[in-house]
Amino acid sequence: MRTCIAIMALVFAAAASAASKQEIDAEVRETLTQFQKQTSAGHELSQKAAGMLVFPKVIKAGFGVGGEFGEGALLIHGKTVAYYNIAAASIGFQVGAQARSEIVLFMNDNALGNFRNSKGWKAGVDGSVALATLGAGGSIDTETAQKPIIGFIFSNQGLMYNLTFEGSKISKIAK
Repeated sequence: MRTCIAIMALVFAAAASAASKQEIDAEVRETLTQFQKQTSAGHELSQKAAGMLVFPKVIKAGFGVGGEFGEGALLIHGKTVAYYNIAAASIGFQVGAQARSEIVLFMNDNALGNFRNSKGWKAGVDGSVALATLGAGGSIDTETAQKPIIGFIFSNQGLMYNLTFEGSKISKIAK
């Protein structure tokens, strides 16, 4: 029980220590550099996207009951236009903690507009996010590349698999 409380305290401490605009912007730039190194195909898709939501560090922790939280920025044509947070809770077999980066590409103006006009956008409810996986030679599945919203989850170890955006709530924050 004490371990559960300690893990949840870490997640909530991350949520409580909101980063400044400058901190988020610096972390977003570093994340985009890492993203480009890890997947040139993903970087090429990002150049075609109407908008890109970047969460440099999403902390996920759990012991039976889990949670995740992160802050990031929405970029349009390479410029930050707004700041957002991502949060989710889960119940089930889970032990441990991890930090990862998440990038969501809005591939057309309609998908981007629906996201920007929402009052708390929930993945899987307000929009389905196709999670990108890399094939041979670092290419992205052609079917995934044609979806209106494409997500990437990665860490320092590379692109992460068997993860999901489903159930994550993304809300605009005032900075």
